[in-house]
Amino acid sequence: MSKALRLSEKWFRFGLWIVAFVFASFLIGLGGTVVANLPKVEHRYTLDDFIDKPAAEKLRAELRGLQEKRQVAQDAHDQALLKINAARANSGAARDTFNNWLATRHATQRPEQDRELIERTQALDELKILERKALADVERQQQNLLDARQAEGSAQRGLHELEKTASEKLNVELRHQELRVFGYRLLLTLPLLVVAGWLFAKKRQSTWWPFVWGFIYFALFAFFVELVPYLPSYGGYVRYVVGIVITVLVGRYAIVALNRYLEKQKQAEAMPDVERRKELSYDTALARLAKKVCPGCERPVDLTNTAIDYCPHCGICLFDHCGQCKERKSAFARFCHACGAAGGQGG
Repeated sequence: MSKALRLSEKWFRFGLWIVAFVFASFLIGLGGTVVANLPKVEHRYTLDDFIDKPAAEKLRAELRGLQEKRQVAQDAHDQALLKINAARANSGAARDTFNNWLATRHATQRPEQDRELIERTQALDELKILERKALADVERQQQNLLDARQAEGSAQRGLHELEKTASEKLNVELRHQELRVFGYRLLLTLPLLVVAGWLFAKKRQSTWWPFVWGFIYFALFAFFVELVPYLPSYGGYVRYVVGIVITVLVGRYAIVALNRYLEKQKQAEAMPDVERRKELSYDTALARLAKKVCPGCERPVDLTNTAIDYCPHCGICLFDHCGQCKERKSAFARFCHACGAAGGQGG
């Protein structure tokens, strides 16, 4: 159709399309802001909203006390390990010294050293007693540490059970909240889509068509970009069902529109040539001729063949002769291209 338009009209239409896209972009920005803020109308749920708070607080306080107790037991256990290691080192060193001295005693066989032998043996026994006490202290601290860890583990398991139950309730509520927010988005976008459909069917060729098309683009963007990504999945069933419904609706509209168009074409082709010509606008006829199709039935026609004056498919007149200069011209031209005489004077 652009080939049939005046140059200034082409630029005006181009500018109006820019207006349509700019209008759509501002609407999209406003709609995106509204859609993004829709979740804020709902309370942001956390685990604490569904947990048994008195029981949880009691377990958490108990857990903090047990953690402190376990840390104290761990520190005491570490100290006891240092002591047992020191006692074993002292006992081992004393035993080595005693064995060396005893070997020397057997070699010299000096009776005056018997008293020293008894003293050394007693000192060694005392070190073994200290070592045994240190070992007992380590065992006691190990038991305390084990008791503290087991008590802490029991408290953690109890708290985990409470959190698990609360987590299940939280997930259920989040799913319900997700559906509610999706419902808000649907209530916002679905009317826009309905209005856009009505505008497309009734107003897309009106005087205010840039704003009509801008709103249509905005509604499509709001539905397919702002709504569809938030569509609940539930294993994909919802998405597939919605996809099927949309496809059926769009397909049904396309089929009905095609059948309506074909029926309209049949009725038009049955009308007399003069009436059919009145139904065709000048720009529409020139646009179809530029595409090398019949303006009446839109079927391909070899317009370069000078022997063809009528459409072989529907019979509408394509070329006639000027009433003044008899030059062959387009039957849809308003003026003769050879002499400038007004159209409608064909011979």
